[in-house]
Amino acid sequence: MRPASGRPLASGAVLLWCGVAAAQGAPVALPAVVVSGSVAERRLDEAPYAASVIDADTLRSAGPMVNLSEALNRVPGLTANNRQNYAQDLQLSSRGFGARATFGVRGLRLYTDGIPATMPDGQGQVTHFDLASAARVEVLRGPFSALYGNSSGGVIALSSAPVRERFAALDLDAGSAGLRQARLTAGTPFGRGWEARAGVSHMEIDGLRPHSAARRTLANGRLAWTGSNDQVLLLLNSIDQRAQDPLGLTAAQFSADPDQTTPQAEQFNTRKNARQTQLGLRWHHRFEALGPLSEGTLTAYGGRRLVTQWQSITVGAQTPVSSGGGVIDFSRRYDGVDARLLWRLGPASLATGVNVERQNDDRQGYENFIGSGPSQQLGVTGALRRDEDNRAVTREAYAQLEWPVTTTLAMNAGVRAGRVTLSARDRFLSNGDDSGTLRYEYANPAVGLGWKVRPSLLLHVGAGRGFESPTLNELAYRADGLGGFNAALRPQKSSQVEAGLKWRGEAVSIDATAFHTGTRDEIGVLSNSGGRSSFQNVGRTRRSGVELAGDWQISPRWRAQLAVGTLKARYRDGFLTCVGTPCPTATVPVSAGNRIAGTSGGSAYAELAWRPFANTADGETALEWRGVKRTAVNDVNSEWAAGYGVMNLRVRRGWTFGPWRADVTARIDNLADRRYAGSVIVNDGNGRFYESAPGRGFWLGLSLRAALPGEG
Repeated sequence: MRPASGRPLASGAVLLWCGVAAAQGAPVALPAVVVSGSVAERRLDEAPYAASVIDADTLRSAGPMVNLSEALNRVPGLTANNRQNYAQDLQLSSRGFGARATFGVRGLRLYTDGIPATMPDGQGQVTHFDLASAARVEVLRGPFSALYGNSSGGVIALSSAPVRERFAALDLDAGSAGLRQARLTAGTPFGRGWEARAGVSHMEIDGLRPHSAARRTLANGRLAWTGSNDQVLLLLNSIDQRAQDPLGLTAAQFSADPDQTTPQAEQFNTRKNARQTQLGLRWHHRFEALGPLSEGTLTAYGGRRLVTQWQSITVGAQTPVSSGGGVIDFSRRYDGVDARLLWRLGPASLATGVNVERQNDDRQGYENFIGSGPSQQLGVTGALRRDEDNRAVTREAYAQLEWPVTTTLAMNAGVRAGRVTLSARDRFLSNGDDSGTLRYEYANPAVGLGWKVRPSLLLHVGAGRGFESPTLNELAYRADGLGGFNAALRPQKSSQVEAGLKWRGEAVSIDATAFHTGTRDEIGVLSNSGGRSSFQNVGRTRRSGVELAGDWQISPRWRAQLAVGTLKARYRDGFLTCVGTPCPTATVPVSAGNRIAGTSGGSAYAELAWRPFANTADGETALEWRGVKRTAVNDVNSEWAAGYGVMNLRVRRGWTFGPWRADVTARIDNLADRRYAGSVIVNDGNGRFYESAPGRGFWLGLSLRAALPGEG
């Protein structure tokens, strides 16, 4: 992934070989490479912190490459749930960070080819990730994620594969719930260091439940040039997604029929339309004869995101003058620049840099009805109820040192300091002035040691301090229900420690980590109803657990994998919260020791794979199992989503015909047809906590790739 700057470094020959081989479906024998958390790219088994890499082959076998959740359940300590609701994005959290999010992603830093998918206020989304063109996805957990700045309880980053041959590819997918997808990709090297790739895909799905259909069109372009001392990468992506929102279910609804949709979804025609276009540029330069100054990287990006969402807020709930209506509509412009220098100080390496990110939301709210009485229409855009200009700006400076103290002992240390400014300028003053500005300053240090006890064994320890500001959405409404900016909301700060080992034997590899995190001023949901989510600081929390990942090459044809993560996430202080709606005042006590809402006790993944052919790329059959402990759906812990275990079967077969390569992959998920809640809506004021997971389902994917004649 990336060093302290949060930007990827130029890839070396080893990394390029791995990316190309994975993109072509060939077996990758070389060790996985990771950049996240490091000054420079390094082998994953030598990285002295908890990190995981999902390669291209795993992404392709895990599903149609529509959602990151397809493959990320192999990562211990990470929760990646598909809500089966494309209007709300995935439910992502790392070691409990981000669990409070009812939509989008919070508490984690997200990147695609070095371009942030997390905005300066800490909220992100991953719908534009082009998984089909990825060389790998990296996941960084623990103290060194703090070096990515605000809201970095973990890091998830995608790196696209370079183009080393002229090719054209067609992918077709079909699956349960009416899934159909087509993808066309082409790429070519031009010579003299130039390469290009372009791809477009279109996905449609009828949805698991009524009123959950979606369609998505995604386009991506990559243009790169490599010279003797320079590398330049230009990236362009665009997404257009339209999705219905089936809403969650109450416990009674879920028990009666998990495939039903709550009536309010169709009554108000709940849905979300989103479009985004983004352009990014990265220039890497290697300096010569400039003393200790070795390399420099400049990353710049800009984009625009348009969102309109129709919610199920009742007409009566929009009566108060403080209501923002039942339709969200905003136009977001965002950009950023990161400048980074790499210094060689004898055996040590030092990265220094500065980073600026900006976000500007032109935000409106409208009533979701017009008229009254028998002629009243619901689920439409009505009168204006909110008109604001929301802004977030982050300015940061950072430094990270990697120092080999001895031939077997290395130290990593860094700090990232900055200021995030969040503001709202209200232009709709008939219901009062909701304007306000808050500035938060932070300095996140991290330090770690890696001890190479023997060539096959690495021991590592690390400690760091993290910072997470409220998002603009979390500042929009005051906790007392009155209008105005929630200026009383403070950022949450955490202290993290971890210790682990990495073992690489001839047939067995093991990564094990134990961690503990203490947080003060934890941000939690106070109330979530009537289209208004208000937040409060709930005091101190504690998160601790153990993560284990193992791989066993039983024989040339048989391979087993295991990933287990435990999580004990508890409130250390009691507080008052709201249950139900309306809730003018928090009166319900939450006891110290309760589980943090949205977290489970842990999860596990196991896989047994058989490759029947001498060329391992030509076929594989695998049995997968995933288990998750029960999940708290609210702070008072009065209800829980039950734990579950599901079994999946996948089969892949490949053929090569001259310049053509054909691969067919089939999956049957949830073989036993287990019905369970696959994700939850945390602290929902209407009690609609549960989002159903599919029963037994199938997916069939066909990939055709042709190596075209020409330079490469």
